[in-house]
Amino acid sequence: MGEKRRVTIDGETFVVDLERQGAVWKATVEGQTFEVQVEGEGATPPPKRRKGGVKAGKSGVISSNIPGKVMTIEVELGQTVSEGDIVLILEAMKMQNEITAPVSGTVTEINCSEGANIEANIPLVVIQPAETGEGSAQAQ
Repeated sequence: MGEKRRVTIDGETFVVDLERQGAVWKATVEGQTFEVQVEGEGATPPPKRRKGGVKAGKSGVISSNIPGKVMTIEVELGQTVSEGDIVLILEAMKMQNEITAPVSGTVTEINCSEGANIEANIPLVVIQPAETGEGSAQAQ
C-alpha cells in the first residue's frame, strides 16, 4: 500500500491510498482502484508529511489527548527518568497504554493519582529536561 491522503472532489472528502508506479499513480478510493496520469511537473510524488511529535525543543509535559483512567504511576517526584521510560499506564477506550517519558530529566510534578479519571489535555506528569551542556549545571 502507498501513502494515505485526504482529498476533496466536488465538495466531497475521501481518504485515498496513493501509490506511484512509474509515471502512473494508483489511487484506491473506497475499495476501487483508479489509474491517474499527471502531465508535466505534477507527476512528482506528494510531499512527505512530518510524523507527529516535535523533535527539537521537546516538552517534558505529559498529558493524554483523550479522557481515561490512570491505572498505575511508575515514577515518583524527584526521580530521574530517561527518554522512553514508562511513566504511567493509562486506560483509555478500554485499552491500557504505556505512557513514556518524552525527554530525559527529573520528575518535578505528578498531577494525578492511581485510579483517577482524567480529562483530555491536562498535564499529568511534568519532567524537567536534563541539562545538555557540560558543566553548566553548577554555574549559579
